[in-house]
Amino acid sequence: MNLIDAIAAQSDALRAIRRDIHAHPELAFEETRTADLVADCLTRWGIPIHRGLGGTGVVGTIRGTAGDSDRAIGLRADMDALPMTEANTFEHASKTPGKMHACGHDGHTTMLLGAAQYLAANRDFAGTVYVIFQPAEEHGGGARVMMQDGLFEQFPMQAVFGVHNMPGIPAGTIALSPGPVLASNNEFALTIQGKGGHAAMPHLAVDPIAIAAQVIQAFQNVVSRNVKPLEAAVVSVTMIEAGEVPNVIPGTCTLRGSVRAYTAETLDLIERRLGEIAQMTCAAHGATADFHFQRNYPATFNHDAETAFAREVIAGVVSPGALVAQVPIMAAEDFSFMLQEMPGCYAFIGNGDGEHRDAGHGQGPCLVHNTSYDFNDEILPLGATYFVRLAQAWLAR
Repeated sequence: MNLIDAIAAQSDALRAIRRDIHAHPELAFEETRTADLVADCLTRWGIPIHRGLGGTGVVGTIRGTAGDSDRAIGLRADMDALPMTEANTFEHASKTPGKMHACGHDGHTTMLLGAAQYLAANRDFAGTVYVIFQPAEEHGGGARVMMQDGLFEQFPMQAVFGVHNMPGIPAGTIALSPGPVLASNNEFALTIQGKGGHAAMPHLAVDPIAIAAQVIQAFQNVVSRNVKPLEAAVVSVTMIEAGEVPNVIPGTCTLRGSVRAYTAETLDLIERRLGEIAQMTCAAHGATADFHFQRNYPATFNHDAETAFAREVIAGVVSPGALVAQVPIMAAEDFSFMLQEMPGCYAFIGNGDGEHRDAGHGQGPCLVHNTSYDFNDEILPLGATYFVRLAQAWLAR
């Protein structure tokens, strides 16, 4: 790898920052301590900051000294944790029960801080680098809220880039591809209103649980029988709420679940078919349906030109063979909102297979959103170097 020497020399300091953030996780729009840490670091490095976009968001402005230029690039990292109880018992494990950095946002924040420190000390470029520390990626769409608060108007840029760690990909590897790389995130809720009764006399009731069973089976046919075979989509019923005691048929049953898709056309089709199935199945059994569909995050689409540019930058940073294609996955990411408004690219940096974890990990797989997860500190200099080289190359074009 062609790491920047000054960044590699800061590996221990970056590790300390990352583990401090990991030990003090904060949920969406509550990232006060994390934002304070970020703001303090940027201020000490001579970087002017703006706080308050998205509530707890922080934006730093790094202006080059190699001449006047209106060119600008945005580099983004997310700061929030998840409402999970960590299974790890190593020293930097979460000190707050019910909250955990289980997706690596502690590492993303630290990588961008490492890049910001280097760029602040080496301003031999013309133009501006905006370092964007975003709240609420996991829940609440912090990217969209920052944009609604004027992110791109107050900090005009020509492109924006982000990166996410990826367990299962070897450390030292970076993956990216143009086009769709992450799916949209959507939710549905269906309340079936039947007629309650005694479990021993089902003929006098309208059983919403029996109806729900048929609805669930029919929902699974939407992807297999309505969506085009070459279109990727997922419909998952993940919650069933009904009943209080074994000998009573309840009057209502509520189903909730998740829908993932890449294109708006596929999502429109799925929403329509789920609603039709819910209404018609319930009506056929003498019940009524109250169906709601909520669109949370759109699909993440990498722009062709910016992805090609990022690929060139990565090729100069990683070892031969460590630049690979990213296969689209059905997870979602609110960086998609930024890419809807601004050209850019979202890349994935290998987090390894979990062997980096200290003794005392939870003995589970090192997957994101897993109670045994931990970010791989060995990739911090690589992520920071990638951010720096992106900015330098973009502003030099």
